[in-house]
Amino acid sequence: MSSILGISAFYHDSAACILKNGKIIAAAQEERFTRKKHDPNYPHNAIEFVLKYANLKLSEVDQIVFFEKPFLKFERLLETYVAFAPRGFLSFAKAMPIWIKEKLFQKNLLFKKLKYHDQNYKSDENIFFSDHHLSHAASAFFPSPYDEAVVLTADGVGEWATTTVAVGKNNELEIKKEIHFPHSLGLLYSAFTFYSGFKVNSGEYKLMGLAPYGNPIYENKVKQLVDLKEDGTFRLNQKYFNYATGLTMTNDKFHNLFGQKPRNPQNEKITQFHMDIAASIQKVTEEIMINLAKSVRKEFGIKNLCLAGGVALNCVANGKILKEKIFDNIWIQPAAGDAGGSLGAALALWHIDQGNKRSINSNDDMQGSYLGTEFTQDEIEKELKSLGANFETHNYENLINNTAEFLSNEKAIGWFQGRMEFGPRALGGRSILGDPRSDNMQKNLNLKVKYRESFRPFAPSILREDLSEWFALNVDSPYMLLVANINSNKKIEMTDEQKKLFGIDKLNIKRSEIPAVTHVDYSARVQTVTKNTNSRYYDLISKFKEKTNCPVIVNTSFNVRGEPIVNTPTDAFNCFMGTELDYLVIGNCILDKSKQDPNLKKDYSKEFKLD
Repeated sequence: MSSILGISAFYHDSAACILKNGKIIAAAQEERFTRKKHDPNYPHNAIEFVLKYANLKLSEVDQIVFFEKPFLKFERLLETYVAFAPRGFLSFAKAMPIWIKEKLFQKNLLFKKLKYHDQNYKSDENIFFSDHHLSHAASAFFPSPYDEAVVLTADGVGEWATTTVAVGKNNELEIKKEIHFPHSLGLLYSAFTFYSGFKVNSGEYKLMGLAPYGNPIYENKVKQLVDLKEDGTFRLNQKYFNYATGLTMTNDKFHNLFGQKPRNPQNEKITQFHMDIAASIQKVTEEIMINLAKSVRKEFGIKNLCLAGGVALNCVANGKILKEKIFDNIWIQPAAGDAGGSLGAALALWHIDQGNKRSINSNDDMQGSYLGTEFTQDEIEKELKSLGANFETHNYENLINNTAEFLSNEKAIGWFQGRMEFGPRALGGRSILGDPRSDNMQKNLNLKVKYRESFRPFAPSILREDLSEWFALNVDSPYMLLVANINSNKKIEMTDEQKKLFGIDKLNIKRSEIPAVTHVDYSARVQTVTKNTNSRYYDLISKFKEKTNCPVIVNTSFNVRGEPIVNTPTDAFNCFMGTELDYLVIGNCILDKSKQDPNLKKDYSKEFKLD
């Protein structure tokens, strides 16, 4: 039995995964264990978990692979400094000490850290390094259901590459084209994230959620920053940016072009200006991704597309690529960001370097992305008792029936079942659930449960067999990575008066039969649910449909703003007691908020930093 441990760390979203004979056994992000969102540190806890789940000691693991090459990254930092000197000295001086002390000698650093897991681990000869973008591409192609595919990867930056095109066939994968730093679609999007007052590498999805409230009136100004070619390739005008040389994303020239300074999230509200800025960068991002997709389809003539890298989490752009029918099939890696690099590095080593054949699964090889921790009923009950929780244990039928009943009565439910998801989305393992038919559900969940901005949209989980009756979509979307419009027969058209409303005033207009999951532009980020990937979640939605004639429920991640998704029963109980959730359904236990000891209540509204 051959085993490979994959690791990503030291930038953001550290993670670990383990393969046995090429099969994905377990994968998890470090943030879930440390409770620090996007934790970039060495993933000690994630490694401990995947080893334990695979029933292996570290000294029994055959190969260990890191998701990028530190020397190439160091070369980029040095060359960037030389190219922009003396402007970049501040960021260079800040970066150098940690590089010279730790990152440059990463093999040595990793070996020292790995020894803490197992004193019998004696040699670093089994540590390997993958290329950052190859790791991304491998994470998208090898688990995909395709024998052959073009793989498009776009993110901030790896070692040098920011956007790559690779071609995968059988067990081979080769990068064919690259766009290099400082020209980066991910960093362009992040510059606007920063400019709008959100946190870089965390708030990009907020910018995407804000875009439908605005109009893309700054599109031409955005295009002054980017030299766009017809084939989707691009160059960024560095006169407007500060990320290559400074400690911020944008500079005064950028601010003067758009007419305002970056928004200060501490004391400045989001205005129509920020909504229009979001709409403008989103439109340009979609144009670049669509043009790239068209040009690689034309050049390589391959009918399947795989996507990875942080930009692949832009589910609006993904939906547009699908709608354009450029490719026959699209598959997106659910852990598309750097966490998924741990998985891609391991798969690249197994298939490309070791030449092992692929067995292709007609769904995919990600097992619904349920690759994280799980807890037995005994473990759940023991943990809940130790916390002083009041709970009732039910048989399966009652559990599903009661939960569906709570949902139909507009109760907000914490749902903790089976294995934790790998990647940034909750997919029915660690989710907060609600009734999509409710006029108030979106607002209440945002403000009373998540403690976050009221404009943020929620996703619908829908039974796969009912999908095309509700949405303009008829492909699997198990990972919530495609946005589609709601069907016209489910829409409620706006009145002339309502159409005149601007920005956030649009939020509270009921625009469909399922208003809690219908965004202001009549779109939704859809998750399709099937019996074979998550039978418990499927049964719950089916029971809800039986009671309400609606095969859709609201699904958002089980956490509050700024907190990683819950990992353990203790995390779940703390979040339950720190928010206005009505019920917690965990394993076969149901917890009613009104029956809990009031002394166990927590103040979660100030617990986590703004993300």
